[in-house]
Amino acid sequence: MAEIKQKHNRPSWDEYFMELADAVAKRATCNRGRSGCVIVRNRQILVTGYVGSPKGLPHCDDAGHLFKKVFHEDGSVTQHCVRTVHAEQNAICQAAKLGIALNDSTLYCRMTPCRTCAMLIINCGIKRVVCEKKYHAGAESEEMFKEAGIKLDYFSEDYMKYEGQ
Repeated sequence: MAEIKQKHNRPSWDEYFMELADAVAKRATCNRGRSGCVIVRNRQILVTGYVGSPKGLPHCDDAGHLFKKVFHEDGSVTQHCVRTVHAEQNAICQAAKLGIALNDSTLYCRMTPCRTCAMLIINCGIKRVVCEKKYHAGAESEEMFKEAGIKLDYFSEDYMKYEGQ
C-alpha cells in the first residue's frame, strides 16, 4: 500500500457550503450577477437557488437585461436588472414549493442579501447568513439582521462588483 505523504486539507463546513453555492451560481441566467444560494440545517442541504427569470419567462442571457431606474433619497440614480429573481428568493421559493421548513437553518450566498431578500430570510426563520463578500448597498440588510437576531458572517470584507460596474 502506498504511503500518504501529503495531508488532505478538508474545507470547513462554511467553505464547503460556499463552494456549493458557487457551483449552483453556474446555472444563473443573468451575466451581471451570477449568484447561487444554498440553505442548510444541521450540515444537510435543504434547498438551492440561483439568479434566474421566473419559469417560462425569457432569461437575460437570451433576451438581454430589463433595466429599471431607482431614484434614491440622496438624489443618486442607479439602474437594476429586474428580469430575474434573486438566488435567495429562488431557494426560499423551492423550499415553499417542496414543503421544506427553513427554521433554524443557515443560508450561504455570494453577497449581503438585498433588503427584500433580508425580509424573506427573517420571516422564514433562518438564523444565520454566510456571505462571500459584502453588497455595496447592504447596510440596511445588515441592520435588519442585527435587530432580528440573525448572525451574519462574511468570508471577506471586500465588496462584490457586478459585471459592467
